[in-house]
Amino acid sequence: MRIAHQLAGRTRVLALTSTMERMTPLRAAGIVPLLGNLDGPTSLQRLAGLAHRIIHLAPPAPTGSADGRTAALLKALRGRSKPRALVYGSTSGVYGDCGGTWVSELRAVNAGTERARRRVDAEDRLRHWGRATAATICILRIPGIYAPDREGGTPRARLQKGLPVLEAAQDVYTNHIHADDLARACVRALWLGKPQRAYNVCDDSDLKMGDYFDLAAGLYGLSKPPRVTRAEAAALLSPMQLSFMGESRRLVNMRMKRELGLKLRYPSVHTGLV
Repeated sequence: MRIAHQLAGRTRVLALTSTMERMTPLRAAGIVPLLGNLDGPTSLQRLAGLAHRIIHLAPPAPTGSADGRTAALLKALRGRSKPRALVYGSTSGVYGDCGGTWVSELRAVNAGTERARRRVDAEDRLRHWGRATAATICILRIPGIYAPDREGGTPRARLQKGLPVLEAAQDVYTNHIHADDLARACVRALWLGKPQRAYNVCDDSDLKMGDYFDLAAGLYGLSKPPRVTRAEAAALLSPMQLSFMGESRRLVNMRMKRELGLKLRYPSVHTGLV
């Protein structure tokens, strides 16, 4: 989580971290580290009144139907000085399976997994809190994030394992965003986002999942993944991997471009993956 504090015409950035090991690198980057853990509410008591603007990117805990981490953060922010704005990194999974249709922020949420339902719970909590405190809440609905400069940030390792993808007839549409463009979207939403507003944060790619992995294989000089039926995939992939093959949608990102004024540096995975 990032906390921005406006002070004498400049922005001071604070970051909540749950590990001592992260404190030195954060200081080296000019960031003030705050030691605390969203799973330990008593460690968050000092957060009240510290920040004018907050970016909340912590995922919910891996079990349950509610997001206790977001609940703990909002409880910790109680005090006389409330944040003016809070940006939350949600997931496009809140829409559920849309059968490959184009999806704007006007579509009602219809989460099909417990993981996505926890995100819906977080969105609801934040919007309610924003209305109660007059804070601007911006919900960023984020699809698959990739980052070529980070370990595990691209499909390369998956391709090297030879894991399969669905055959063309059963394949699903997938959406992506480069980590750098996502970071820029977070900052712009923090200052320019409209109150209680959701934004689809994705690039302009229009690809099915198998075609995405075929593209990456070509860029990296690796073999294309084998194509299998959904029944065959169930015997070869983990439940988590299968869950991403059970939903198909294409996100519309015009609100992000118009209201946040974000011009994508990586409008397509064709250029962003390399």
